[in-house]
Amino acid sequence: PFQSLCLLAALMLANVHADNINKDAVITREDSDPADPEGNYKFAFETSNGIQQQEAGNGNGVSGSSSFITPEGIPITLTYVADENGFQPQGDHLPTPPPIPEAILRALEYIAAHPPAQ
Repeated sequence: PFQSLCLLAALMLANVHADNINKDAVITREDSDPADPEGNYKFAFETSNGIQQQEAGNGNGVSGSSSFITPEGIPITLTYVADENGFQPQGDHLPTPPPIPEAILRALEYIAAHPPAQ
């Protein structure tokens, strides 16, 4: 179920960007190894307008990547892992949290060094 959700999200992302770039794009490469009895699978595809997607997974999780060119010509690459720790995307285009303030870091260090008595 989770793997299917990741696949659906990736395909939707690719579809949205394909419509913005080239409605006449065609699939130029497609590889697929459906799930075996142990749940191992992989797939990959590429389109004529530069969209690429690949993913491999099993019962323990999924890893993959997706890339495309925005209408402004900016290359976007997203890599991800989805496992017992959740969905973990990485990409230069993703927002990052601000740094933790120094006072908070000191407080966390103090708490770690002085755990409450039980």
